[in-house]
Amino acid sequence: MTPSEEAQLHLSKAGEFLEAAQANWDRKLYNAATSDAIISAINSKDAICIALTGRTSKSDNHLDAVAELKRAGPAGADLSSTLNRLLKLKTRSQYAPLSVAPSTANRAAEWAQKMLTGAQDAVAGR
Repeated sequence: MTPSEEAQLHLSKAGEFLEAAQANWDRKLYNAATSDAIISAINSKDAICIALTGRTSKSDNHLDAVAELKRAGPAGADLSSTLNRLLKLKTRSQYAPLSVAPSTANRAAEWAQKMLTGAQDAVAGR
């Protein structure tokens, strides 16, 4: 698989998970919506890094993902703080006993959309 094909696949997944986030928000499933937004953003990060550098790494350490995006170039650096904000919601949305508020889930979807738009631009070469 070429880097371009791999970036497109991550872009497609990012869109799918963002759609799931929006559907879960509509169903008032705010933890699931936030989690889906985070997964969308991670796939957007992968698409951006592949489009700009030809590769992406997989790490369980979220700070590594933010740093990788920052190193990918100006487009990635501009989105690294957005990814960082989303990743900070991962524990609460997926593991913690307290739930994510509707407003937080809404912001997560907005941030994931920003990541997806950046990924679309990077993959398209803009």
